[in-house]
Amino acid sequence: MRSDRLLATLLLLQAHGRLPAPEIARRLEVSTRTVARDVEALSAAGVPVYAERGRLGGVVLMPGFRTDVSGLTDAEMRALLALGDDRAGALGRDLASAARKLLAAVPEARRPDIVRARRTVLVEQRGWRRTGEDPDDAVLAALERAVAADERARVRYRDEGWSTVDPYGLVSKAGTWYLVAARRGEPRLFRVDRVREVGATGVPARRPDDRDLAQAWAALRDRLDEAPDAVVVRVRLPDDRRAMLERVVAAQLVGPPEPDDEAGVVRLPFRAPGAAVGILLGFGAGVEVLDPPEVRALMATRAAEVVDLYG
Repeated sequence: MRSDRLLATLLLLQAHGRLPAPEIARRLEVSTRTVARDVEALSAAGVPVYAERGRLGGVVLMPGFRTDVSGLTDAEMRALLALGDDRAGALGRDLASAARKLLAAVPEARRPDIVRARRTVLVEQRGWRRTGEDPDDAVLAALERAVAADERARVRYRDEGWSTVDPYGLVSKAGTWYLVAARRGEPRLFRVDRVREVGATGVPARRPDDRDLAQAWAALRDRLDEAPDAVVVRVRLPDDRRAMLERVVAAQLVGPPEPDDEAGVVRLPFRAPGAAVGILLGFGAGVEVLDPPEVRALMATRAAEVVDLYG
């Protein structure tokens, strides 16, 4: 549409100030005659743009001219400025940078009220008592590239070695980044701060279904939310057994394992107390349940029953 092309021309001139007509034509994939007509239309609409002849000539926008070409309302600009946080990792910094560039396109008269959002509204992405680490920027950027390219990726998750995953996308929840991806044909959540390395494959992603990111995330989130008997069990175990434990109990968890403030302790969100006891008893004295008290007591009861049975 011509209106879109006029807007694109104006954006190019606001970014560069002066451009040769052939360069504008090349970028917009039109003829130089079309560019000349568009410049005339912009000038007739009151935009101070004109053509200069000669070797150094071109299409020129009067220095200092700015118009609000973003189409954003004041409320939308305030929301972007509040959400953009330079401390929120690479993507947060990109959002903050984009918001500042949009603000530069806003007329001077509108800016004071919008900028006030930086002083009066703060969006804190992290939850209370957060114990996880921030994701590595290089890891997050590599995952973002794989998602954008819709490619299969290889990830080294915690101490489990390398795994091949087919990404649905990335989700930020309460300041924690998750990769939603299929592993061995089953959609799963991977905490990005637990991913140590990412390897590109160049192979298209092959997910087990045609759900998009929002649908896959909703299913995984609902599975966590709809487990009324779910219980978080704190267990102590040697570091060299942690990876094996997490692999064995994975099918009975409603969320990813979490590190605890206490060294050598991990928090496991089981579907139900019985599921926790049934699987943890198999580790014998190699795993100690610390709490909750009801699970610890149930472990003792079941262990006593086994002793009575086998003597």
